[in-house]
Amino acid sequence: MDLTERMVESKTIFEGKIVRLTLDQAELPNGTLAAREVVYHPGGVAVLALDEENNVALVRQFRYPIRRELLELPAGKLDHGAEEDRLLGAKRELSEETGLEASEWTYLGYTLASPGFCDEALHMYLARGLTQKEQHLDEDEFLNVVTMPFDQLVEQVMDGTITDAKTVATTLKVKVLLGL
Repeated sequence: MDLTERMVESKTIFEGKIVRLTLDQAELPNGTLAAREVVYHPGGVAVLALDEENNVALVRQFRYPIRRELLELPAGKLDHGAEEDRLLGAKRELSEETGLEASEWTYLGYTLASPGFCDEALHMYLARGLTQKEQHLDEDEFLNVVTMPFDQLVEQVMDGTITDAKTVATTLKVKVLLGL
């Protein structure tokens, strides 16, 4: 059975700095129509920066939509969607948020944040060969850098202390990749 849903009509409901929301009419496989709310996002990057002692740089920041602080990997949106190179975006976000620069980069693939309503793809990287430089946050960005052993990060992912999807996915990919 072909499961494809075909867009019949699309209306932009909201267009902001980061996202665009549409209300679509989709034709379902059985020929009936259904409403689909879709959030379009330029995509993002997440970086697991691992030093020679197997410590990871994380950021603690307040996340307004859930009204609490989260501990997560340095990450951010791609500035120009598909136009910005993912690796350049990852290097920019790591540098801005932590002041770290890396000489070795490994692309770990991407994960879809919430494909039931959003097209956001989060591209994951492992960064090694770290050098500490100056942190340079955006003017509306407030966070604290936290360093912890990779094993502790894995424990917090597994026990549910860390729930941020990009951090969970990237951490487990690195664990498997490096056998740590």
